[in-house]
Amino acid sequence: MDLDAPMGMAPLMGSARTGATILCCNCGAPIDGTASAGALCYDCIKSTVDISQGIQREATVHFCKDCDRWLLPPASWVTAAPESRELLSLCLKRLRNLGKVRITDARFIWTEPHSRRIKVQVTVQDQVADGVLMQQSFEVTYVVASQQCKDCAKSYTANVWRAAVQVRQKVTHKRTFLFLEQLILKHQAHRDAINIKEEKDGIDFYFAQKNQAEGFISFLKSVVPVLTKESRHLISADTHTGNKSYKYNYSVEIVPVCRDDLVALPLKLAKSIGNISPLVLCHRIGTSVNLLDPNTLQTAEVSADIYWRAPFHPLAGTPDLVEFIVMDIEPTGVRKGKWLLSEVQVARASDLGVNDNVYFTRTHLGQLLRAGDSVLGYMLEGTNFNSDDLEAIESSKAYGSMIPDVVLVKKHFPNRRRNRKRNWKLKRMAKDEGELLPKASDQAKMDAEYEMFLRDVEEDEELRAALALYKNSLKTKREADAMSIADTDMMTEAEEDGPKISMDELLDDFEEMEIKDKE
Repeated sequence: MDLDAPMGMAPLMGSARTGATILCCNCGAPIDGTASAGALCYDCIKSTVDISQGIQREATVHFCKDCDRWLLPPASWVTAAPESRELLSLCLKRLRNLGKVRITDARFIWTEPHSRRIKVQVTVQDQVADGVLMQQSFEVTYVVASQQCKDCAKSYTANVWRAAVQVRQKVTHKRTFLFLEQLILKHQAHRDAINIKEEKDGIDFYFAQKNQAEGFISFLKSVVPVLTKESRHLISADTHTGNKSYKYNYSVEIVPVCRDDLVALPLKLAKSIGNISPLVLCHRIGTSVNLLDPNTLQTAEVSADIYWRAPFHPLAGTPDLVEFIVMDIEPTGVRKGKWLLSEVQVARASDLGVNDNVYFTRTHLGQLLRAGDSVLGYMLEGTNFNSDDLEAIESSKAYGSMIPDVVLVKKHFPNRRRNRKRNWKLKRMAKDEGELLPKASDQAKMDAEYEMFLRDVEEDEELRAALALYKNSLKTKREADAMSIADTDMMTEAEEDGPKISMDELLDDFEEMEIKDKE
């Protein structure tokens, strides 16, 4: 046997291979030498190495009190709710050197709302040596500073608008604008307007951007038939770059036909929209003018394009309505939707006890009227209308003998009080009335038109469905209850008639709800 021959060394059975153990160079604790970072233990690494070094612990965020938006540098303003993901993202973007480490977690720490401070706990992770990751958490305090954004600053400065929308309607009343105002409030179509000014024949809306005005015009076209015109005038021009700045004006004219108006159509137009009778009632205004023949219950629609191609004006409006008393009524059996065609005999309320004049006509209100009821309508007999279209109807062979003496429009409730208590209300739009306030006579006319609009809302379910009705506040109810006791006692339940709106159709007005903490 050769003793100098090399021999293999095999490990002993049952013995485990262990790594080299060294001592920490800082505290002397035994550590694994193969996995140690700089000959330091884990506790010494945490106490001596700071991976968040260079990341600021304090920062400032700017908040606009007028529009509740936050500044995203350099010049953007974003909307973010308190303790939302958007606000957390904005706060993290305000920290310098945060991109050098990896963010694993970030959350808000509760602070008092009046402290104007926002605290965020951030957890970061970074590699301190080969194969060694370290995770660390720290708090960042943000000071909320107030700063007015450019849009809000412009709203408090005169003549800063870039686009103006002038809404007009050439009528003697504001009933259409009252309806349009409620649609604008319901859909928040005026949220981008920096100013709203009331004019004699309409309302002016001012916007800071041209696209905002165009979006508002698109909304108007979706609710009422309008005709729009655009104009612009130069503000400034740069001769070197060719850049020019303009101010834009949009003229929006609403059709002068309103709900419950009596209309005499041109004969050619009446034939083109279904050969309807040219003497009709306007029963609804939407994206088109909806017409109804009360003698046959035939309906037709006149779109905005067709109307402005051959415009016509109403013969009479709601101020010309006359009160009649139903003497007798007999249904014909013809029904169309909510309308029932009936033959009715009426007498003018002012003629009762004076003469025995009775008028025979057909009406679409057979579902609502009974003998003894009051009804409003237009008196055609003995009335002189300065209309070429009506003269053409009277001289025509087909329709000259079909003109009725009376055209009934809607049921009337004469015993309903004007300022009676209502369990509902409508919101109004904040408008600038300008330098000249309305006169006393004009204010009384406006109040009467608003009261008539409220009665139309009570009587028409389709109209109510398009609006947002709110529950009346307790304060308004107390003021209504403070009326004269003698006036209240004079009106009995039987005398105060008229439709009423149930509480199920009303919305809660959260702006006037008072929430008090329990002591």
